[in-house]
Amino acid sequence: MSSATPPISAFIITFNEADRIGRTIRAVRELTDDLVVVDSGSSDATREIAESLGARVFVNAWPGYGPQKRFAEDQCRHNWLLNIDADEVIPEDLAAEIADLFAQGEPAADAYEIRIAEIFPGESAPHSLAYALAPVRLYRRDKGRYSPSTVHDRVDLAAGARVERLKGTIHHFSVRSIGHQIAKLNAYTDAQADDLDKRGISVPTLRLFVEFPAAFLKAYIGRRHFLRGTYGFMTAMNFAFFRYLRVAKHVERRLNARSRRSGKP
Repeated sequence: MSSATPPISAFIITFNEADRIGRTIRAVRELTDDLVVVDSGSSDATREIAESLGARVFVNAWPGYGPQKRFAEDQCRHNWLLNIDADEVIPEDLAAEIADLFAQGEPAADAYEIRIAEIFPGESAPHSLAYALAPVRLYRRDKGRYSPSTVHDRVDLAAGARVERLKGTIHHFSVRSIGHQIAKLNAYTDAQADDLDKRGISVPTLRLFVEFPAAFLKAYIGRRHFLRGTYGFMTAMNFAFFRYLRVAKHVERRLNARSRRSGKP
């Protein structure tokens, strides 16, 4: 890794992350001289821990995923932005790879996709065959910006932006516990149902009957959770319930609206 700090602003959005924000910040600390944390009103020590580790901390009431990340982008000082979530860790090999991109000046591409693989409780590293997403997480702010969507967490790039993929993988420690995961997914499905309403999308009622088994197979087989033991099975079940709940809440709203129009109690 080059001794010079790359001209990168790193930003993290947080809410009650005192138990893990320190690990996330320490892993990225040598990559940036501008670390931005945007907190949506934590009741624990998240902000104090972030400030003690050198972050510039801002408080912004929760407006949804995209708007909160756009707010964070606006606080950053550099043109190159690196987004990580509070439950993610950049391992040393990936940090070195990112630093090397800037060792000779400006990187060749405008944006870089980075694989993100979940690490379940009891695991110290991603399974060798773990399913991984690869969104854009490192990008030029003049070539991309987070979508304003409240539920879709993605960077919208300018036409013609050059995109490459890094070799390293972000470690995603998403599961504190099964109960925490269910609570988080329950809240997220409320936001998804709101998003479907705002966009005027109507999901067929038939999806209620097929969503759970289809989503379970997608996670357990397609995403290879069957390789991950007990937590793999439990996480696949939670994913399936989350997908079902999104549709169920949407259909329930439609039924309630129909009842109100017909004058039924």
